[in-house]
Amino acid sequence: MPSAYLTLSGIEKLQNELEHLRKVKRPEIARLLRDTNAWDQSDGDSDPEFDMAKHQQAFIEGRIQEIEILLSNPSIIDEYLHGDIVEIGSKVTISENGGESVTYTIVGPVEASPSKGLISFASPFGKSLLGRSKGDEVTIKAPGGEYQVHIVEVS
Repeated sequence: MPSAYLTLSGIEKLQNELEHLRKVKRPEIARLLRDTNAWDQSDGDSDPEFDMAKHQQAFIEGRIQEIEILLSNPSIIDEYLHGDIVEIGSKVTISENGGESVTYTIVGPVEASPSKGLISFASPFGKSLLGRSKGDEVTIKAPGGEYQVHIVEVS
C-alpha cells in the first residue's frame, strides 16, 4: 500500500483520534453491548439497541484499522522548508480576478479540508498549482468549469 502524505500536525491529530477510539469509544461500545440483550426472549426479534451498538462497533473498529494503516508508514510533508515553487506542504496565497487573497496549504488527501484551507495535491485545484510560482496565472480545471487564479505568494 502506498504511504499516506501527512503533515506532522496531521499525524498528531490521527494519533489523538486513535487513542480516543481505543481508550474511550471502544470501551463505551463494549459496555453498551454487555448491557443490551442480543435477543428479546419473548418473540425472538433482535434488540434494536444491540443492533445499533454492533454497527457502531464495526465502524469504530474499521476506523481504528484505517488510522493504523495510515500511520504505519507515512510520507511526512515538511511544512516549513519550501521555496518559491508550489509543492506538497507549501502555503499558497491566491486571488481570483483580483479579488480578496486566500491562503491554502497543499496537503495529502487524508488531511484535505478545503473549508479549513487544506487542499489535496491530488485534487484538480491542487494539481493545477503544483510546480507553479509566485506571479503565475493558473487555470484551474474544476468539475464546475475552468477559472483563473493569480499566485500572490508561495511559502
